[in-house]
Amino acid sequence: MKLKTNLSVLSWVILIFLVLTWGSSFILMKKGLEEYSYQQVALLRLSITCLVLLPFVIMSIKKVNLKKLGRMAIVGIVGNGIPAFLFTKAETGIDSSLAGILNSLTPLFTLIVGLSFFQSKTKWYNVLGVIIGLGGTVGLMSVSGNKNLEFNFSYGIYVIVATLLYAINLNFVKRHLKEVDAVTITSFAFLTIGIPALIYLFAATDFINVIQTRPNAYTGLGYITILGIFGSAIAVILYNKLIKTSGVLFAASVTYLMPIVAVFWGIADGERFELIYLLWIMIILLGVFMVNYVRNTKSIPEKSSQ
Repeated sequence: MKLKTNLSVLSWVILIFLVLTWGSSFILMKKGLEEYSYQQVALLRLSITCLVLLPFVIMSIKKVNLKKLGRMAIVGIVGNGIPAFLFTKAETGIDSSLAGILNSLTPLFTLIVGLSFFQSKTKWYNVLGVIIGLGGTVGLMSVSGNKNLEFNFSYGIYVIVATLLYAINLNFVKRHLKEVDAVTITSFAFLTIGIPALIYLFAATDFINVIQTRPNAYTGLGYITILGIFGSAIAVILYNKLIKTSGVLFAASVTYLMPIVAVFWGIADGERFELIYLLWIMIILLGVFMVNYVRNTKSIPEKSSQ
């Protein structure tokens, strides 16, 4: 792949940090699910992130107009809120490593969404890359774990929908919030979903009972807290910065290496992994490679900064 030469060292440092952080997020969700329901894990993650970012909301509130606030609410719902529930639901039925691998579909959907709604250009290589990537996904789900394709797909579809929402969010931030700094976008996005999540957590779930009765409840809460602080608050700020400074597809390419980290943690936690998985993983990444190769060299020149 011909990489852009105008990417800064900081962009690569952020990319590596995101790979390690988000690649580890799947095992953290799995650990949280050992003590809490998938809804509670998602609600806790959103609530904790919101509280961590609340000081930034207070500092930035005077410079945010209502129009931008509405757009940041969309980012919160589409790019963070709904995917949080989709991923935890998925991991009630599939391994954390498979969820991490399926997340690599994000760049493919980024291309599709860009073509469909954001007037992006493409060539036939892009389309072929999408087909190859999706084919690899079906193949991987057909052999993963101890379940059949129908079972894996019934839970894997949650991750696939989440990656589609990520793709929509990527293009939306780049197009409609390019003049807003990453901290403001992230803090207000989580404010719009975090407060309702916190209220619902205490008012409509048995969270208090779980905390009081389960012996390892605080251990599970610790995993989710790490997920909320590093996997959401810090990581999403850096991710939004990466979108704005280095381009949509470079930011989406964080998913190239995330599966490696996710698979490593899965194996360490005793999840099943066979060599045939590597074939399908490579097919998925080949599709992503083809999409980015054409886009980075011939389709849409992207600015190095805003």
